[in-house]
Amino acid sequence: MLEQTESREGLIFKAAQSRLTSDRFRHWKTKLMRQAIEANKELWLILSMFSIIGIMDYLLTAQQMLLQLYVMPTIFSAYFFGRRHAVLTAVASILLVGLVLHFSSDLFDEMKQFNSVSGQWYETLAWASSLVIIAYSMGTLYERQASQMRELQKTYRGLLVILRHFISKDKYTENHCYRVSIYSAKIAAYLGLAPQQIETVRAAALLHDIGKIDIGREILNKAAQLTRDERETMKKHVELGADILDLVEAPLGKIIPIILAHHDKHDGTGYHPIKGEKIPIEAKVLSVADVYDALVSDRPYRKAISPFEAKEIIIKGSGKDFDPKVVDAFIGVFQNGEMEVPNLII
Repeated sequence: MLEQTESREGLIFKAAQSRLTSDRFRHWKTKLMRQAIEANKELWLILSMFSIIGIMDYLLTAQQMLLQLYVMPTIFSAYFFGRRHAVLTAVASILLVGLVLHFSSDLFDEMKQFNSVSGQWYETLAWASSLVIIAYSMGTLYERQASQMRELQKTYRGLLVILRHFISKDKYTENHCYRVSIYSAKIAAYLGLAPQQIETVRAAALLHDIGKIDIGREILNKAAQLTRDERETMKKHVELGADILDLVEAPLGKIIPIILAHHDKHDGTGYHPIKGEKIPIEAKVLSVADVYDALVSDRPYRKAISPFEAKEIIIKGSGKDFDPKVVDAFIGVFQNGEMEVPNLII
């Protein structure tokens, strides 16, 4: 009987290891594909634009009008990648047009019909100069706008950190929100969420306990288990937090659904009667990170447990309290040694 039990446990362990290995492979595959796309998206954009222009070159007879279409790759490059790439794209367009004019005497016939050869090259030179100016100007505008957006993002993050200090009403939760934001971002990245989603999860984690501002210290710092009425009062911090953020609207408005749902459980037994796929993925990530940090941190009514014990509790809650996909991502991050934060913020 004992041998059968050990054999069953061994099979369960092997199955879990196999699933984790598969998840890790899928994670690295997704990460490599994303990096490849990021590295080559400009090349694909430019090639696709030139391909479209090539097709139009074959179909159109007004070659002088076609010449103006070579501005399009430069504009797109400036809009998406900035000044340097826009100028390089403009130079590539100019070289391409120059080669076409040099080696294909039957092209740009419309220009030849009204101008001499020297006039034709003069117009081409004027067009090339204009293209470089357009590339430089639009690229500069893009970079200025991008710089302003980065400054706004830094200000936004700074305000979140400042607000976190106002949220922390006791020594036990002083850095809780910040640690949860670190854990949440790592789990979200492992899941393969988009960069904007990761930033949204990070912001929601920093402010997920903002509603506790209106919860009395006697409840937050109570050294014993909460009574039923006190638990109901504590539950209100979710709605209270949403009400506070609703006053701010954008950009914090988008994290309200996450904060409202971060205490909801996968099987529907959480604060609200929603479950499964109806819970936002960002809230599922925040839920795992929140519980993990609560387990490995001291509380007024209990001492912290070890990270490995906390991990086992998270695993046991898979499919009941937590989404299995998020738990698998948590395990992957944990085994990579990334569920740790500097002692400075513990």
